[in-house]
Amino acid sequence: MIRTEERPTAERQVRGARTPATDSEFVLTFHCPDALGIVQSVADFLLRQECYIVDLKQFGDRTAGHFFMRVHFAATGDTAGDITGNAAGDAAAVEQLRDSFAPLAGQWGMDWRLERHGRRQRILVMVSRYDHCLNDLLVRARSGELPVEIAAVVSNHPDLEGLAAWHGVPFHHIPVTPETKPEAEAKLLELVDASAVELVVLARYMQVLSDSATARLAGKAINIHHSFLPSFKGAKPYHQAHERGVKTVGATAHYVNSELDEGPIIAQQVIEVDHTYTPADLVSVGKDAECKALTNAVRWHAEGRIILSGNRTVILR
Repeated sequence: MIRTEERPTAERQVRGARTPATDSEFVLTFHCPDALGIVQSVADFLLRQECYIVDLKQFGDRTAGHFFMRVHFAATGDTAGDITGNAAGDAAAVEQLRDSFAPLAGQWGMDWRLERHGRRQRILVMVSRYDHCLNDLLVRARSGELPVEIAAVVSNHPDLEGLAAWHGVPFHHIPVTPETKPEAEAKLLELVDASAVELVVLARYMQVLSDSATARLAGKAINIHHSFLPSFKGAKPYHQAHERGVKTVGATAHYVNSELDEGPIIAQQVIEVDHTYTPADLVSVGKDAECKALTNAVRWHAEGRIILSGNRTVILR
């Protein structure tokens, strides 16, 4: 448990002075066993590095005895001066901070990551024939709304090649049958490695990944699926929902694991409907919910806001 007396050190950095003008900004995310002094230690480290705290989010899980934290900070001293505005300078500054922070992380038993703020993660999008989630991600990535770079689109059908091409994104048609599934997944994983992909997004990809593929992509693959209250499985879920007169439709974005649609939940979106909605209306509303939930999940992952905690996620928004 964290004592409230520890927090003013971090808060004074946030509130006690005018925000420095700097482009050298970073995000530190970590979790560790809960204990007294964690916040104070991290704040003191940043102060010694002449870093200014822009935003800090934390959560102490008193039931599990675990602590989670995300801090967005700006370098104002020598570290900022080391930034040269090119890739080599950026990488050097990040490595310098990582090397400096490593002893403190070891002291507290932290599982941690430190990245440049605003860095665009390389993602690979998998899709079948439904184009709404893919199109939403392509548009938001192209406009800069999402901090991602779409390295490739993979599909088991050729239908959406033109959409990917219009956005200048490489398209890979990898057909899947029961007989060719191992070969298809091998090609997928080769592409992930060759393209330095950091996150795989299943944007209505209508194939189930094998246990070996999900293990390989653990914590690095996000799926989206419809989620009604009550839930309807099988063929034409929207038509089933219409027949039952549902009053809400929704969608769930989650990390992929070996249990179909049962991975740790990241984002959910629910929209109210009523008796006037036709099956086509429900499909349209469902697409909106799927796009919104998936966009939120991808954004939070790319911004380093999600920490896996067993089969749950802690999202430091």
